Amino acid sequence: PLIGADSNAQKRARGATARQPADKVLPVEAFRTERWRDMDADVSFTGKRIVQREELPFTDLFTHVLLNDGELILEPLRFGVAGGRLDSIIHLDGRHAPMQGQARLNARGFKLKQLFPGVEMMQSSLGELNGDARLAGTGNSIAALLGSANGELKLLISDGRISRNLMEIAGLNVGNYLVGKLFGDEEVAINCMAADLGIEQGLMSTRLFVVDIENALIRVDGTVNLSNESLDLTVAPQSKGMRVFSLRSPLYVAGTLKSPRTGVKPVPLVLRGSGMLALGALVAPVAGLLALVVPSGDQPNQCAVLLQQVGQPARP
Repeated sequence: PLIGADSNAQKRARGATARQPADKVLPVEAFRTERWRDMDADVSFTGKRIVQREELPFTDLFTHVLLNDGELILEPLRFGVAGGRLDSIIHLDGRHAPMQGQARLNARGFKLKQLFPGVEMMQSSLGELNGDARLAGTGNSIAALLGSANGELKLLISDGRISRNLMEIAGLNVGNYLVGKLFGDEEVAINCMAADLGIEQGLMSTRLFVVDIENALIRVDGTVNLSNESLDLTVAPQSKGMRVFSLRSPLYVAGTLKSPRTGVKPVPLVLRGSGMLALGALVAPVAGLLALVVPSGDQPNQCAVLLQQVGQPARP
């Protein structure tokens, strides 16, 4: 009642009409920030174990919530999940119209087999997910905040596995199509996926997005507009050594988050061996991602190897 952002399911249960547009993914329901001035609060909460899904419980949750004259701060909000930890600071300033929001998130050590407990092929994976996000935006809904956001997102996934089946379970239609085009119906081992995304006024751009699998390197370039939820991405595979792809042109992803369009671009791929990852201009993004690399004992970390390769200056 204080926040005023009931779920659509609750609204339907009361016979009310859901506000979320049928063509939008990001929630548009507004926070009722005018209510935040009705009370102040200083609350610390600790939860040893919180179960929303039995197979993926939250552990060791702690948050300190401050509500003061319309300003809401969660510092920190942290919990364990999937064998890892998420540490975050969230600041929502309802004293302004529209609201101003800031968030910092750090994810460390999320085990892929625990993130996807119902996916059999992931149970043999030793991979991890690590990431950092920094966002600041203006607006009274999640959609408005993200649509105006500035910041960045960095993500590393090591030693994972992917298939069309996994994309279907995750409900990712775009991913399902791309995986089918690139790999068919087979399960594919991922050595490393590295992404460094910059966000400016709601436009998320790929500073670096590369996927390293056994026989190929796949680069993703383009933008996702969080304001109107439009997509403009190019997916270009490059074989290592012997050619494993029959695909001779890059793929495109267009349309919207809700209704993506995918297909093959009518231009040829860069010739194999031309050095797709000889990208000296990407030294800065690579340096930022190296901070997410977790040492793996005596075994070489595949993400460290990939980032060192990507960060090499281009050869003349």
